[in-house]
Amino acid sequence: MANHAPGGDAAPGSPGEGLNFAADQFPPALIEAGRKLFAGGCDFFYAAQALDHLPAPEGLEIAFAGRSNVGKSSLMNALTGRKALARVSHQPGRTRQLNFFRCQAAPIVLVDMPGYGYAEAPKSIKRDWQGLMLDYLRGRPNLRRVFLLLDARVEIKASDETVLGLLDQSAVAYQLVLTKADSVKPAALAAKQEDVQALAAQHPAALNHVITTSSAKGLGIEELRASVASFLPQEGAQT
Repeated sequence: MANHAPGGDAAPGSPGEGLNFAADQFPPALIEAGRKLFAGGCDFFYAAQALDHLPAPEGLEIAFAGRSNVGKSSLMNALTGRKALARVSHQPGRTRQLNFFRCQAAPIVLVDMPGYGYAEAPKSIKRDWQGLMLDYLRGRPNLRRVFLLLDARVEIKASDETVLGLLDQSAVAYQLVLTKADSVKPAALAAKQEDVQALAAQHPAALNHVITTSSAKGLGIEELRASVASFLPQEGAQT
């Protein structure tokens, strides 16, 4: 696994020092395709709170899911190079709708799914989230990939396991993405990567490769961009 972490003057063993990000998992042409895709800009164009309010399918949809406060909005902002594409809320569990963002350079639509697992959310909202998400995952004909975000600093929660089960029931492949890796010391991060890799192996719809990211440091972002760009027709594109 290649080391793409800048700032090598960090103290040995400090959080964010010596992190590994496998951008070399993808060929240079695909890394460049990912850069061009998001250099073209992405813009919000639709929000839906119910399945019958979804926009007409267009292009290929890539959805982002994760627990409340996992850093999903920050990661989407880093991915697109926009500081406020997705709203970063200081109130976990606030977003209760599907937000759609259209990429300008290619027919790719990013879908920001509402955060789950917020302890103070009413049970009715939790039920609504699960029903809406499962219906969307099962019935969206142009959905190609779901990125399920997991916080590198914390253990896998029961709500994560529930969503893994929902994703396994859907007809779309998903990829696990570790967030906030810059806040974890190297040894702990390596152990976390191994645990999540083993977790992926237990779920039939999960891809084997786990992507590790830091929105704050911009690490792992080019790999995530390449993964999205792999759905575009191009020579040598593969995951």
